[in-house]
Amino acid sequence: MDWHRIRSDFPILDQQVNGHPLVYLDSAASSQKPRAVIQTLSRYYERDNANVHRALHELSNRATEAFEASRKKVARFIGAASEDEIIFTRGTTEGINLVANTWGTQNLRAGDVILITGMEHHSNIVPWQLLAQRTGATLKYIPVLDDGTLDSAAIETLLTEQVKLFAFVHISNSLGTINPAKELLARAKALGAVTLLDGAQSAGHMPIDVKDLGCDFFVFSGHKMCGPTGIGVLYGRMALLETMPPWHGGGEMILAVTMESSTYKAPPHRFEAGTPDISGVIGLGAAIDYLEAIGLEHIQRHDHNLANYAVQRMSEVPGIRILGPQNGHRGALVAFHLDFAHPHDLVEFANSHGVAMRGGHHCTQPLMKRFKVPGTTRASFYFYNTLEEINRLVEVLLLARKFFT
Repeated sequence: MDWHRIRSDFPILDQQVNGHPLVYLDSAASSQKPRAVIQTLSRYYERDNANVHRALHELSNRATEAFEASRKKVARFIGAASEDEIIFTRGTTEGINLVANTWGTQNLRAGDVILITGMEHHSNIVPWQLLAQRTGATLKYIPVLDDGTLDSAAIETLLTEQVKLFAFVHISNSLGTINPAKELLARAKALGAVTLLDGAQSAGHMPIDVKDLGCDFFVFSGHKMCGPTGIGVLYGRMALLETMPPWHGGGEMILAVTMESSTYKAPPHRFEAGTPDISGVIGLGAAIDYLEAIGLEHIQRHDHNLANYAVQRMSEVPGIRILGPQNGHRGALVAFHLDFAHPHDLVEFANSHGVAMRGGHHCTQPLMKRFKVPGTTRASFYFYNTLEEINRLVEVLLLARKFFT
């Protein structure tokens, strides 16, 4: 793969920040967008802008056709059995909340257990806390070991028949840990639990096949995989979606409305009330086309090479503590703590040298408490990043050491 040529597809990367070439290392928060996606959005607004599903004029027909074509692309992209198992949301967070407020409210009660892990993003903690408060269910979590992996002994103890829902992250946004999703999902399924897999950091970085994985629900966000912000996906097995009540009420999700009652459409439209993010959905379809043209297997290998090279080079910095697996098996990010600088101070210093990173708790406050750090600095990568940029990162970290000490 000619990664340098592919990098040229991202016009935003060709600029200077504070007098230095931009080194963008914050893709775990939001990836950059290739020219193909930007042009697709522009073309939609210039030629096809109209509401979907509800009109018979030409612009609406074109918009609807492109919108539903993206639903089919998403289904193929993650290996869903049907495009009707694809619900468009605002992102990973809304997808999890939809499941909690529909399936969860309808199916959980006092005495049931919701199981998560100690490495979850707040989006995969808070909705379950709220659900437990509403239903009387108990929320438990699998501890994280010092090496950033899940405690296998605790899994044996905690994953029992009392667990009605098991929700966990595929790749940790704070540790880079790649959880053994297929194995964990199979164990949960054998016990009768419903499962939700948070794919915010895995979709767009590796091939995904929800049928092969065996999850009941899968959630991800478009803006972390070259798509627009404000668009995401909830995949749900149709057998479950058909039993779930609506969450939001309004236009598009109804069959008939009287002043006394309403009847609702079948999934996925039952869960897509109101005017959707039409351009976001179409842009997500363009992002999928772009990623598939490169090949998810190629992207996964490039991620692996970047992450492991980064761990190797960054380990040369005195006073650094790298969190997460050190065995070469991690996602495309490295989170670390330096003994001479607070993460917020460090990212400001790096920004003054053109390097964009993220510092803080990364919406994983329980995990920061577990590792006894106020926060971490996170360098996260995508296929448009290079080994030269990692070398530049190390140079800036060494300059920071001199500056702060």
